[in-house]
Amino acid sequence: MRVVLAPMEGVLDHRMRDLLTQVGSYDLCVTEFIRVVDQVLPDRVFHRYCPELIDADVYGSSTKAGTPVRVQLLGQDPDYMAENAAKVVELGSQGIDLNFGCPSKTVNKNRGGSILLKDPENLYQIIKAVKAAVPADTVVSAKIRLGYEDKLLAIENAQAVEAAGANELTVHARTKVEGYKPPAHWHWIAKIKHAINIPVIANGEIWNLEDAIKCREVSGCRDLMVGRGALTIPNLGQVIKQESHIMPWSEVLAILSAYTEFETHGDKSKYYCNRIKQWLKYLKGHYQEADELFGEIRRFKSAEEIKAAF
Repeated sequence: MRVVLAPMEGVLDHRMRDLLTQVGSYDLCVTEFIRVVDQVLPDRVFHRYCPELIDADVYGSSTKAGTPVRVQLLGQDPDYMAENAAKVVELGSQGIDLNFGCPSKTVNKNRGGSILLKDPENLYQIIKAVKAAVPADTVVSAKIRLGYEDKLLAIENAQAVEAAGANELTVHARTKVEGYKPPAHWHWIAKIKHAINIPVIANGEIWNLEDAIKCREVSGCRDLMVGRGALTIPNLGQVIKQESHIMPWSEVLAILSAYTEFETHGDKSKYYCNRIKQWLKYLKGHYQEADELFGEIRRFKSAEEIKAAF
């Protein structure tokens, strides 16, 4: 069984990958999507989203814990997607992931993400072009939702992914319109899995061990992708794979403190206050101490005040 750490725009960046892979026993990380429009992006863009590429020739594009990192691209033009994919592989990414699941209104308005699920042929052409542009042994994966407004094209989209040459498919078990509202329709992943022959990774509403067991049972998938659940239980990958206990609050607090040092000394420090509050909101689902800490810092507007509270 593999547990993959999902991309979450503005949340699961390289700092978060570094921290969570040290405690979560994750098998793979996928980066936040990199938007491709009408040009081949410069190295600095890929390095910003995936600093693990900077020393890829030494560390193999992995986190400090040794977890492989795969760059995710989002776009609608097959040629530019292919050219950027080839460049990312040259920079050292452990495969290419293609985003056809982002529900963002802005992204979809510009024909990116889940809007492409309305057009299986375009989806096919993108994947085919990317697969042809990278070395034959490069893993090209895709992530889709069950559809845009409905699930009528769910099977056809999955078959297009396979026919285009993708090596594996991750399915978020909701449509774009359903967003992140429960439930996740895991039984639809089972339908997709039965319709194609490439490996399928199940994603959506996996918050704890019980959810993971149920998802695997319903979807028929051995491998899982977790996103928000990893913010709720930082060692969720370990909990799922080893059926171990969630980590104690003392260890969670140490991770939060390490994250604080990362963020307040990094290039995204202006977002720190909102991000740490957001993380505490997730954590309080399992940790009473997180709820208490959130209540203490919720009105703080400076990193110094929050650091003092820690």
